[in-house]
Amino acid sequence: MQKNAADWQALGLDGKQLGLYEALLNPTGYRDPEALAAALSLSPNQFDAMCARLEKLGFIRSAPAGRLPAAVSPAIAIRNRIHLRKAELLRRSAELETLTASVGRLAAEMLGGMAAAETTGIETVRGRVAIAERVASLLASATSRVCLLDRPPYAGSDPAGTPAPLAVGDLVARGVEVRVVVDREGLSFPGRARGLGELAEQGVQIRLAADLPTKLITVDGQVTLLPPTDVADPTAAALVVSDALLGNALVPLFEAVWERSMPIGPGGSGELDHERSELLTLLASGLKDEAIARRLGVHVHTARRRISRLLVELNAETRFQAGVQALRRGWLTP
Repeated sequence: MQKNAADWQALGLDGKQLGLYEALLNPTGYRDPEALAAALSLSPNQFDAMCARLEKLGFIRSAPAGRLPAAVSPAIAIRNRIHLRKAELLRRSAELETLTASVGRLAAEMLGGMAAAETTGIETVRGRVAIAERVASLLASATSRVCLLDRPPYAGSDPAGTPAPLAVGDLVARGVEVRVVVDREGLSFPGRARGLGELAEQGVQIRLAADLPTKLITVDGQVTLLPPTDVADPTAAALVVSDALLGNALVPLFEAVWERSMPIGPGGSGELDHERSELLTLLASGLKDEAIARRLGVHVHTARRRISRLLVELNAETRFQAGVQALRRGWLTP
């Protein structure tokens, strides 16, 4: 098991915790917790803390005082950990929904007093052309970082909605950090996956997530633009927020979504070509072989051959293992 310690780290176990779990799987020779702790060079407090951690993750079961905890079999423990992880993601999703609802309420309250926009820090921009100009102005003003939540619907090539990631590549060239979370649904647009891979090679940090709560652009952590939901509506309005109250909610919203999203793209090594970048992007999105083939514009057998070659190249038997290996090689940003 030690040879695969990095894989166990993905399940939440560090090296010492993994060593304790291994010892509890085969506790022969250890009379009690004190003896095992001493053998592992752990203090009683460290031993108790690690046992509490392993129990929380579902790898051991508690035992009466003075007796060793019982180790759960690896297969069952891994399933337990996956269930715990799913529950955690559901909890975070609920928190994001609550936060999103609060943003809408606060924005509605502010819109009720549009006459005081200059003092409230809320600006309403109406009409696709005006919104596009405001987006361009905000991006041009960026000096340190730009963060985007990018999701459909899009208004074709018109930048009146959240700008497509293809519109932010030049920001990196002038030293601006750009982070983009793309809704997986957006990968259904032709050529989008390839464009994301190209941007990742240029230095744009890109992650994928499902069911993004809103579109969002933040510039330098100070100004946030909430594009209209219906970008095809010529009378749609966007909100430009510089108010501290809303800013303190919108910036953490992006960070929370970023934290739970799947990284894609090369890790700066420059070793990922377009084909592998696009394929890893599609695999990371969870698409089936048939859907991947449609995105690539090839026959499903061709797509499967490319996937098989990628698995062989990464010395992986499953797509999950391929993701782990891609992270290790720096093909996916950590």
